Amino acid sequence: MSKLVWSRREMLAQSLASSAVVGSMALTAGRVEAAPLATKEPLGSRISPGDDVVWLDGGAPSAHEGQSWGQPWPRGTRLDKRGYVLEAAGGKREAVQTWPMAWWPDGSIKWTGHATAANGARTGSLRVVPGTAKPEQTLSVYEAGDAITVTVGQTVWNVGKSGEALIRSARVGASEVLQSVRLLASAQDRPDDEDGAPTLARWTSAIESATVEQSGPIRAVIKLDGRHRGQMGNEPGDWMPFSVRLYFHTGSDSVRLVHSMIFDGDPARRFIRGLGLEGAVPMRDKLHDRHVRFAGENGGLWGEAVRPLTGLRRDPGKAFRDAQVAGAATPPLDQMGAAVRQNIEYIPAWGDFRLRQPNSDGFSIVKRTKPGCGWIDVDTAGRAPGFGYIGGPSGGVAFGMHDFWQRCPVGLDISDAAGDTARFTVWYHAPDAPAMDLRFYHDVMGMESFEAQNRGLDVTYEDYEPGWGDASGIARTTEFRIWALPATPPRERLAEMGKGLATPPRLVANVARVHSAGLFGPWSPIAAGGPLRGKIEARANQELDFYIGQVDQRRWYGFWNYGDVMHSYDNDRHVWRYDIGGFAWDNSELSTDMWLWYGFLRTGRADVFRLAEAMTRHTGEVDVYHSGRFKGLGTRHGVQHWADSSKQPRISNAAYRRFYYYLTTDERCGDLMRGLVDSDHALKTVDIGRKVLHRAGPLAGTGAVVADQPLPDGQIFMQFGTVWGSLLGAWLTEWERTRDTRWRDRIVAGMRSIAALPKGWLAGGGAFDLASGRFVGGGSEVNMSHLNGVFGVFEITAELLELLDEPAFRKTWLEYCELYNAPEAEFRARTGASGKGRALTQAHSRYTAYAGVQLGKPDLVKRAWSEFFGAGDREGRDQSRGANKVAGAAVLKPVDEIAEVSTNDAAQWGIAATVNLTLIGDALE
Repeated sequence: MSKLVWSRREMLAQSLASSAVVGSMALTAGRVEAAPLATKEPLGSRISPGDDVVWLDGGAPSAHEGQSWGQPWPRGTRLDKRGYVLEAAGGKREAVQTWPMAWWPDGSIKWTGHATAANGARTGSLRVVPGTAKPEQTLSVYEAGDAITVTVGQTVWNVGKSGEALIRSARVGASEVLQSVRLLASAQDRPDDEDGAPTLARWTSAIESATVEQSGPIRAVIKLDGRHRGQMGNEPGDWMPFSVRLYFHTGSDSVRLVHSMIFDGDPARRFIRGLGLEGAVPMRDKLHDRHVRFAGENGGLWGEAVRPLTGLRRDPGKAFRDAQVAGAATPPLDQMGAAVRQNIEYIPAWGDFRLRQPNSDGFSIVKRTKPGCGWIDVDTAGRAPGFGYIGGPSGGVAFGMHDFWQRCPVGLDISDAAGDTARFTVWYHAPDAPAMDLRFYHDVMGMESFEAQNRGLDVTYEDYEPGWGDASGIARTTEFRIWALPATPPRERLAEMGKGLATPPRLVANVARVHSAGLFGPWSPIAAGGPLRGKIEARANQELDFYIGQVDQRRWYGFWNYGDVMHSYDNDRHVWRYDIGGFAWDNSELSTDMWLWYGFLRTGRADVFRLAEAMTRHTGEVDVYHSGRFKGLGTRHGVQHWADSSKQPRISNAAYRRFYYYLTTDERCGDLMRGLVDSDHALKTVDIGRKVLHRAGPLAGTGAVVADQPLPDGQIFMQFGTVWGSLLGAWLTEWERTRDTRWRDRIVAGMRSIAALPKGWLAGGGAFDLASGRFVGGGSEVNMSHLNGVFGVFEITAELLELLDEPAFRKTWLEYCELYNAPEAEFRARTGASGKGRALTQAHSRYTAYAGVQLGKPDLVKRAWSEFFGAGDREGRDQSRGANKVAGAAVLKPVDEIAEVSTNDAAQWGIAATVNLTLIGDALE
């Protein structure tokens, strides 16, 4: 087995030893001037090289609710049976919970998952080392009958295995502080703007199964699966399948809930009105000792009592006022000023409170005394972190939602706070917002035939087909947290909890460790160099800054939208082409997710991580079908995330999810990748190339090959890059997670059968046998497509060729890498065919660089940099890419823009820059 390609310094030194080659390369780009490096401080610049795990935002937080992360290991590392500990500077050791996540082919450990207790790991220079340490506290999980009991310190959580309550109760000591946590959903049978009164129906959660996935001693994970139960008229009742994982950490008063639901209704008949998580809180304290809190902006906190004692005409006494404001128990009532004590029942008791964030720019709070009485305005501000509290000195509950204002319209409710049992609700779609309308956005427009649909594609770039722009089967994941508390915490602590909910502290593996372990293909951290490297690194940083900035400037927020970015820009209107066919939402086109994850790995930037995280959550859920006829496939870029009729594995691609799964141990992301291992079978009924033979005009000849006659049962036509290459990520991940060799064998079967085709990888695709995983027909003609190499297949193949010794496939792959960007005359001489279908020269420069290094050919190395720097190519003509501020009558509000910007260009430029700097950066200057 050869060494990792991207660490072959010996090969680079030998292949680039010629001063003529190096001098020529410097001359090619010699007119570029030096530019400053990243303006955002990379995480790598503020950590010790010896650290194994670091805090994403720099220093350790003042508090956290428990952590889990994935730790990488170089090949040959054996999983230590003793377990692992976190070792800090000075040798102090802290217990962690450990589990294996992935394995190298030789049986050595590749990734481990680790968990810490709440408020753990708050020291510097953290290393993961074999050893044992006793946790200061532990948790226990007890499963009996119809319930699961989780005990964390003095808190006992009762989790339901059936019925509607996800959490049936939580006790702190002898006091029950929480009851009946359940999911809520409501929908109507017509849109808001249609005449007539809609029929409104409500559903609650119905648990169908419960699984204890981890049981301590530091972390417990319970997965609940079910559906929403109810009925709308005469229609079947149960709908919207869900899964909820509950995470408990030693030392924490809270449970984290990761909730995923699938919209499986008819968009023309189901208009979601409200989606929420509700719980009940027993109220035992006097009305003036009951406290309500909502977190505000920048660590602010709004807090009042159900019956206020401040601001009255008569003074109850300073001790009473101070205690109520602080959230503490007030003195005995007989110590209260007589004028207030004798008339306390005439002070209104406020029972209902609402916080609403209808958009990303402002929230408001209102309250009322009880139903039947009017609401009064309380306060307003900008962006709420989504945190609330109801309770008193004898116990209470804090609750909230991650990415709250970003998922608008959202809300928090507290009701019946003046009664015996209060209720709180976290609305992840507020019921008083407009009902969701998931119908397709235009009618047929005369496009019944493939010919007409292709003409529409030619003018708007939208692949339209009646009935295919269906939202049924898409999903969304939302994260909640609930605290069971013995008493109302101080205001400063509640504000801190709200900030931690909005921006959770996170431990991550040191990116240097990920790199040194040889994971995720050819990439390398930012390194010092001369002016050319500085120029590339500056632009790489500018691209990341620009898109992070655009998310906020363009308000790319909302329930379905948050986490995605737009595809292309309209320089005339000074807006992104949000309403123009395939130019609107990006939907992972040309590997945007992968670009952001490599951006994080190279820089360690927290803001890049969080955009990549949001994108992974979005693209893996909203842009992919999880049930129905398109299950396992994703939707091409379009005006609505589900609108385009091109349903393909290139969007559902597991290669985009692997980063987040391994870096965070996120089990939901693991579910999504596992659900894709058989997604090739969806192509039995979804023919990706069904319109190609009817296509005419500029989009004809895009590289698709369609059989002249139907293939035998069990066979489909499959493109190597956009389809087979997109499935490799799921198969590789399942193999390394489970060590089940059938997934390795399926990959190998595809490799060997491609190599056996007359034209190998140059054929572009062939007939694929679903049962065996082999290509069994075609492949006798060269067929090139620029799309075949830009959906993660390069990066996954680079990984696989270090794991699997398949010389024939390696040969045909390197031939493709060498020839894709070859001059037309050379391409024709070596293949006997024209190079028609080749584009994205700059993006494919990494293929040339890879071939040059692997084959030891300095001329290819030289050619790769020439291709990357443009050589007159459209993609490479603007290397500065500085954003200009547009203001005034041209735009609604001042925004940054770059002329003719495309997310595709940014993503592929960024990935190509990463690979080229890694493989041949030594020859750059």
